Amino acid sequence: MGTTLTPEFWRQFAVLLVIATVATAVLSGVLDALVLRMRAHRTPQRPPASPLVRTHRPTRRTPVHH
Repeated sequence: MGTTLTPEFWRQFAVLLVIATVATAVLSGVLDALVLRMRAHRTPQRPPASPLVRTHRPTRRTPVHH
């Protein structure tokens, strides 16, 4: 038994698709604005007073006699 998709179905489908698309775009914009506002209000982290200098230490080797 086959069923056909009526014009009313397609009309409702199109309306729901548009509503979902608009809701997604609005929600995305709101969340982006919220994240940007949170980043702007975050206290800036100060860099260390003196730069950290790492020196290469030679590995200690055990002398081997041949």
